[in-house]
Amino acid sequence: MPTTVLTGISELWTLDPALDAAPGEPGRHGAAEGQVLREAALVIEDGRVAWTGPASAAPAADEYHDLGGRAVLPGWVDSHTHLVFAGDRSAEFEARMAGQDYAAGGIAVTTAATRAAPDAELRALVRARIAEARAGGTTTLETKTGYGLTVAEETRAAALAAGLVNAGELDEVTFLGAHVVPAEAEHAEAYVDLVVGEMLTAVAEHARWIDVFCERGAFTREQSARVLRAGRDAGLGLRVHGNQLGPEHEGVALAVEHGAASVDHVNHLGPADLEALAATAARPVRAAGEGLLDVHAGPTVATVLPACDLSTRAPLAPARDLLDAGAELAIASNANPGTSNTSSMAFCVATAVLQMRLSLAEAVRAATRGGALALRRSDVGHLAVGARADLHVLDAPAAIHLAYRPGMPLTHQVWRAGVRAV
Repeated sequence: MPTTVLTGISELWTLDPALDAAPGEPGRHGAAEGQVLREAALVIEDGRVAWTGPASAAPAADEYHDLGGRAVLPGWVDSHTHLVFAGDRSAEFEARMAGQDYAAGGIAVTTAATRAAPDAELRALVRARIAEARAGGTTTLETKTGYGLTVAEETRAAALAAGLVNAGELDEVTFLGAHVVPAEAEHAEAYVDLVVGEMLTAVAEHARWIDVFCERGAFTREQSARVLRAGRDAGLGLRVHGNQLGPEHEGVALAVEHGAASVDHVNHLGPADLEALAATAARPVRAAGEGLLDVHAGPTVATVLPACDLSTRAPLAPARDLLDAGAELAIASNANPGTSNTSSMAFCVATAVLQMRLSLAEAVRAATRGGALALRRSDVGHLAVGARADLHVLDAPAAIHLAYRPGMPLTHQVWRAGVRAV
């Protein structure tokens, strides 16, 4: 196969897993020694990273691209999005900015619009959102169902997303039938019966994950546990929306107890939550195929969603406390129409540095390696030899410009699986 060498790289953030500090050691959550190369080059072959090292030692290749002294990161790994939707909720956002509180009920507005959208329209909307994310450096994308909330509509959403995975446009699909209880449901328990029964049976073949919104206005801890147990029995990996609006439904404890790969939002954490999440960091991962890890092994990753926190005027998730406690951390966009209508991972990384007290290296790792761990992927989130050649080339000489120049258009090029996408 033809080989391509990229030179003129001022900083190359390989984030090579082989160079990681051990759990509990300094540097574990940032960039360990040797994981950022200066004046570097990178070789791509057959869609994967074939070599990294000093530019002066770069091997011969079939094609050469000089990046002109720019920094190169792994492509962002966005492990939490809701891309399969139609409609607009800007009026709800405007009201919230005027002082109204956020509650889960606004999802019903999106559900109505999504149900009404024809397949072709919905697919086009998702593809447009993928293109927006790609243009900002995101090369690995998870998306959830959750705006259909009937057997037919959840299956339609999952099948649409799975088709985009098969086409190489998306990466992961999560079944979120347990998003909220739809208005037409007789009562919450009856809807949970549907989710864990007929709905799960119909959707499971299209998804790798199951998720549940364990929160007031959505599902109790007991109802959420039913969803997770059923998903695991169906062979799906587990995710939890937890501790967003308060600690009372114990989403973190639920996720840890059931071995979920991630618990997302985590705005309201007590010492017991931090301790529980940190204790899972020692859980070993297991390989499960090329580039994939076993969905039922490994730590429960705390996924923070800074754009959502700002959009809902919620307390920022305690990312600093999570890292200091020893928990595994991911940063994701939570792209959705109601509470985080952005897929800009660069914005989330800048927010994590400027307002959540992370170092740049901690934030970059959480938005790449952290997201990959939350998705149980070993092929993305880094640029070690053998990784999928997903590169985010910055129009800047150093990655610190992401926070130093917040909001500026710093994406110069994006490569996905060795092919330039932007």
